Amino acid sequence: MVILSSYFSFVENFKNYPMKKIVLTFGLIIGTILCANMIVMVNMMYGDTVFKGNDIVGYTALIVLFSLIFFGVRNYRNKQLNGAISFGRAFKIGALIAFVASTMYVVIWLFYYYLFVPDFIDVYTAHVLQTCTTPEELAIRTREMADFKEMYKNPLFVILVTYSEVLPIGLAVALLSALFLKKKENS
Repeated sequence: MVILSSYFSFVENFKNYPMKKIVLTFGLIIGTILCANMIVMVNMMYGDTVFKGNDIVGYTALIVLFSLIFFGVRNYRNKQLNGAISFGRAFKIGALIAFVASTMYVVIWLFYYYLFVPDFIDVYTAHVLQTCTTPEELAIRTREMADFKEMYKNPLFVILVTYSEVLPIGLAVALLSALFLKKKENS
């Protein structure tokens, strides 16, 4: 009950924020690009039997994409607050942008996964097992992927895992943006 009242309080307060337009605009832009990238990558995995993802390139792309948070916070600071913003307010705006983008990513993944690629875990498992180089590693990864497949049957787990892919990066960029953009009012 406390969670619901906190949620409704958040929604009611969000309606009154002058930053709503910036949060939604930047959050939806980032979310749209995140979702398009996710769909392209999943389709590449399905279309290429020897698909090799690159985590470094993937996370670098996420950091570059989430860097739009910086511009959203800066835009709000310069246009709404006459060039001055506290660390807390800057972080809150950045975190809200990251949350909007991440939520869009999670919702689209849920629809895409359950409606279009319900065998995704099997395809992903095959790609993970292809990277194993020793029989011992293959046995360990096979057990891990079987456990992951079992946990992925729970929609709450799917939601948490999907948020964990993108939200921490968005929050880290929001934190850095707040550190760089905080600026006291001129007396």
